[in-house]
Amino acid sequence: MEFNSSVTKFVLLGLTQDVEKEKIVFVVFLLFSVAILLSNSLIVITIKCSGLLGSPMYFFLFYLSFSDTCFATTTAPRLIVDAISKKKEISYDECMTQIFAFHFFGCMEILVLVLMAFDRYVAICKPLRYTTIMSQHVCGALLKLAWVGSFIHSLVQVFLLLKLPFCGPNVIDHYFCDVQPVLKLACMDTYAINLLIVSNSGTVCTVSFILLIISYAFILHSLSHKSAEGRKKAFSTCTSHITVVVLFFVPCIFTYTRPLVTFSVDKMVAVFYTIGTPLLNPLIYTLRNADIKKAMKKLWCN
Repeated sequence: MEFNSSVTKFVLLGLTQDVEKEKIVFVVFLLFSVAILLSNSLIVITIKCSGLLGSPMYFFLFYLSFSDTCFATTTAPRLIVDAISKKKEISYDECMTQIFAFHFFGCMEILVLVLMAFDRYVAICKPLRYTTIMSQHVCGALLKLAWVGSFIHSLVQVFLLLKLPFCGPNVIDHYFCDVQPVLKLACMDTYAINLLIVSNSGTVCTVSFILLIISYAFILHSLSHKSAEGRKKAFSTCTSHITVVVLFFVPCIFTYTRPLVTFSVDKMVAVFYTIGTPLLNPLIYTLRNADIKKAMKKLWCN
């Protein structure tokens, strides 16, 4: 079977087809994108220049902010440009590239969140062995595994789509190219392929979410043995992490663990994890983290 077919481009319908609402979409999401870029870049530069990169928690936070920036960049620019364009077209190759980049950085963010939860678990539940378990060598190796895992996940997604023939409809009812909206346009029975894709993305989301919930359950249980000050500090850290987990994983699980069906709320749900989470992550981690705020003041105010 050939990788391509008669369809050489797709049309993205965007968030809305109303001209006046598209102007609002352009302004709002342009501001959101600038905020995402500036805030996450601020965290990346602060951690890099302040010496916090040597700490496992901030090492992973550095890469979370980096992943957030890249993840939002895979969808936001297209949404913004299409909001003021008459032709909302994307070529076949660009569409496949967007799907690969979207799932690569999305999976990377998921795996970094898992690593951050593991780091907090070791720090709170096994404090005497923390420096040994979470050494720089171990953190670096775990991050490399996350990069490799993200690459394999994205490659599988795109490879399954490349084998599909597209010979008729080319209108995607979404604001970016994603697996399920594109899969609906294939001119063949996609039931088996959809099962493979759902098992891939759905497993990544669901298993990671379960692991995160279990790790934080152990952490919260262990807090009962800590001092009042220790409980307060640990609970504050875990609360910010759990907030991120819920905001990111609930919409992802809703989208990627179901059969090939679409709902009217799908595009708004996608906004939560494509734009909302990268926008909120810097606020959650900076406003609730004394070390980051102190490092920012020292770096940017002196």
